Amino acid sequence: MAAGVVFLVGFLQIEVMNKNIFSIICFCMILITGCAQSASRKVVNEQVPEAKEDLIVIGFSQVGAESDWRKENSESMRSTFTRDKGYELIFEDAQQKQQNQITAIRTFIQREVDYIVLAPVTEDGWDTVLGEAKDAGIPVIIVDRMVNVDDDSLFTCWVGSDFKLESRKACAWLKSYLERQHMDPGDVNIVDIQGTIGSSAQIGRTTGLRDAVIENGWRLLDAVPGEYTQAKGREAAARMLEKYDNINVVYCENDNEAFGAIEALEAAGKKAGGNIRGGEVLVMSFDGVSRQALENLRNGSISCIGECNPLHGPRVKKIIENLEAGQTPDKYEYVEEDVFSGYERITEVTVDGTSYPVKIMGK
Repeated sequence: MAAGVVFLVGFLQIEVMNKNIFSIICFCMILITGCAQSASRKVVNEQVPEAKEDLIVIGFSQVGAESDWRKENSESMRSTFTRDKGYELIFEDAQQKQQNQITAIRTFIQREVDYIVLAPVTEDGWDTVLGEAKDAGIPVIIVDRMVNVDDDSLFTCWVGSDFKLESRKACAWLKSYLERQHMDPGDVNIVDIQGTIGSSAQIGRTTGLRDAVIENGWRLLDAVPGEYTQAKGREAAARMLEKYDNINVVYCENDNEAFGAIEALEAAGKKAGGNIRGGEVLVMSFDGVSRQALENLRNGSISCIGECNPLHGPRVKKIIENLEAGQTPDKYEYVEEDVFSGYERITEVTVDGTSYPVKIMGK
């Protein structure tokens, strides 16, 4: 074809010798060639369309990674909301700072995510930013700790633990144990290593203990925040052991604080255990998610753990599936939880007339 073109051009140059006609012919040939190339490119583009994933986008603002419970909770969310299951999870670690969570939620709104999941640091201070999410038409699911807002329509629903009930069950266990040890209530001297002040877990577990102290005539010597960490729990316990020489019960508001308290007891020359009359200090805790916590139950260094289940990923997924199907989920969904102990003689506890089983962790 190229040779034919050359021949034609040469022929016209020799025979016609008309520069105007020659220019017109060349222009037409260039135009035809360009159009052919353009058409070819168009066909190629149509044959390879861009692939798009139809994913449900979730923005999750997590408190942080301060404890074993929190790490398990984060992993539950990550393993549930994966691309192969039809989700894109945008995970933001707030490092225990509420302002970081507020910033994260506003970023989620700007990115127009489909759902916002919030594990709040504290209960208060959410009205404004959750109002912004509502105005943007983005459902907000609260997990673990609650939020205290003037208008509960600012969030779609909440799923988590009844922290006060956790405490009441643990304190019912303590009452039964002390009775079996023939302890006079006035000789029970308790210190409380609290969680992050203002969080739902701290409020519920602190309130439950204080109610039990009043009801049973125990003595609450002190309450110091441990912020749910082993290091802070150790510091809090060490301070109180220096201040009081008659402590016989350490009530820790999570397992990591209990690990720190046990270290502080050992450093002070004391032993964590249930033989209060023999000079041991009884340690109580909450969560029960780590291998170390269960091992401490078996060896007696922790006497009782109120379970707090961290596996919220599947629960949140079910809520989202219901919302996608046009259904309305329950506003509040409480997780069922147990009491763990290595003490074999207490197999159940009773709170407000309801019996709850105690799971015995064998040695």
